[in-house]
Amino acid sequence: MNAEKVTTYIVNWLKTYAENAGVKGFVIGISGGIDSAVTSTLCAQTGFPTLCVEMPIHQAESQVSRAEEHIKQLKNRFANVSEIRTNLTSTFENFKTVVPSSENSDTLNLTLANTRARLRMTTLYYFAGLHGYLVAGTGNKIEDFGVGFYTKYGDGGVDLSPIADLLKSEVYELASFLKVPISIQKAAPTDGLFGDSRTDEDQIGASYDELEWAMKVHDAGKNADNFTDRKKEVFKIYDRLHKINQHKMNPIPVCKIPENLK
Repeated sequence: MNAEKVTTYIVNWLKTYAENAGVKGFVIGISGGIDSAVTSTLCAQTGFPTLCVEMPIHQAESQVSRAEEHIKQLKNRFANVSEIRTNLTSTFENFKTVVPSSENSDTLNLTLANTRARLRMTTLYYFAGLHGYLVAGTGNKIEDFGVGFYTKYGDGGVDLSPIADLLKSEVYELASFLKVPISIQKAAPTDGLFGDSRTDEDQIGASYDELEWAMKVHDAGKNADNFTDRKKEVFKIYDRLHKINQHKMNPIPVCKIPENLK
């Protein structure tokens, strides 16, 4: 991949979209992860006002410090970047007091993790509405179109997706070219939605490099029968997630009423 040309292409795409939409800038949720760091840097390079929003909910200190380091660096590099911090921990805790709990801890924990993401989405759109900005998505190709590793109407609720056609490895290439802080480039990917140290790989059961391989095999219409046991396992993980998360990746189904019934 030619990182310089890809950067120029995405930045021009963002500028053209914003100009055609008649909006004033971009708002991005900053997590301390590689995807939000790359996305916010690309948005900053457009010259449009770029608002970086931190939204901690019982966040690990390492994630907070990486997010703060990135925002500080970005503000030093680009005069059009601003920041705001909205601590949603109390909002999240208050929400839990007004909804019923569940005896199934796994289901409850996953539901609450998705709730965190949806609270953040609501917050980003609040700021977008105040300033006339677009919410820039931070999902990459593996997450958005491979395994559906995002929250529907959470981090999946965005106005445009600048890096959704890039594999995770390509996002890392751009991060290096864009001079994203080394601490972020070296950190293990995590969605930070569970309030513990689990990584994306812990949740999915495979690394992004493995998932990229599985996606290529899957898209080529092949199977993993002739591969090693580990590759068979990875392919099975990818195939299962790709199937069960189609409801996220496909357009919302519309019940079309036959004309003779209207």
